Parts: sequence; structure tokens; C-alpha cells
Amino acid sequence: MPSSKSEIRTIVVEAAIVVIVGLGIGLAANALSPRGLALSRNYFPGGTNQAAAAPGPVQAVPGPAETNEPSEAAQLSERLRGKGLQELKLNQVEILFDDPRRQDGRIVFVDARNPDDYQEGHIPGAYELDPYHPEKELGTILPICQAAEKVVVYCTGGDCEDSDTVALLLQDGGVPDQKLFVYGGGFTAWEAAHLPVETGARNGGTDSK
Repeated sequence: MPSSKSEIRTIVVEAAIVVIVGLGIGLAANALSPRGLALSRNYFPGGTNQAAAAPGPVQAVPGPAETNEPSEAAQLSERLRGKGLQELKLNQVEILFDDPRRQDGRIVFVDARNPDDYQEGHIPGAYELDPYHPEKELGTILPICQAAEKVVVYCTGGDCEDSDTVALLLQDGGVPDQKLFVYGGGFTAWEAAHLPVETGARNGGTDSK
């Protein structure tokens, strides 16, 4: 058993030298070995709590907010329903236009645009009724619409509400709701479909396609 401080110090120094030499030999062997540990690698990412590192349920990434804004066609239909008016689509209007009853006045078309637009082009045979000056034609057109089986009112189409105004005027004048219709696509959609167009006066102008 050591009996002096110098001997104890010598033993401690020798032990430290042995540890340092052993550590150096170990590091050298680890570096030379193909199975050596990569000392810079993190073998326990995220800490030692493996349960916390386990992947959880995949969370859905919120995308752009979905819009509930109705389409233009849906808005048009809703607008007409809100006014108690019936809507016709283009294919339905074409059928009525080709119906033989139109020739003898049982199916009537009413153009609810201004006189200049009417003169430039309208559905052949359509009557002109300016919603801003209805007194000019209403007295003539109202009896014709009352006697007809179906009445189709149109204007430019889309968000144009002049056809609604004229339809309500006819309704107030005694034209029954069940035979009164609004063509929502209007003259814009009619012309875009390359359907017959009449310019000038009713039944006195020029037909074209």
C-alpha cells in the first residue's frame, strides 16, 4: 500500500497515461475498421424518447379555401325564381322558335332592349318593347301576349334585368304566369350560337345567320 503522496501522484499519472494511450489506440482502431462507428453521426435523433420520435397521423395540409359562390347561370336562375319568373335555356328557345305556332302568333317573342339595339339585330319576328319607355308599345303588344299560348321575353342576357322588367310589366297587364318565360341567355347567346337574326323593323328587315 503506498505510503507517501509522491507515490500516490505517480500512480495517478501512470493511470491517466494508460487511459489516454488506450483511448488513442481505440480511436485509431475505430477509424481503420470498416465497421467502425461514425463519431459525427447522431444515432438518436430527436433525443432518447423513441415514442416521441415515432411518426403520428398525417395531418391534412389546408388548401385554398373552397368557394361556395354560385355560378353565373345559377345566379341568373335564382334571380328569376326570386321574381316569380320562369327561365328558358337556349335549346328550349330554339324549339319554340321553330314551332309552327310562332308563325300564327300563338308563340310570341318580345325584345326588351332599346330601339337602337333592336334595329341592329333581334330574333326574327320579335316584338320591340323598351322597358324604359313601355308606353310606346305596351298598348299594342299586351293584347297580343294575352292571346298567345307562350310568351318569351329576352334582353342582352346575363346580368341584364330589362327582360325581367318587361316580363313583370306583361304579368301586371294580365299575361298569366304559366305562359310567360324569360330567356336568360338573351340576344348575346342567341347570336353567338349563329342562329337567325333579323335587322331593321319586325318582319320587314333582313334575316341572316
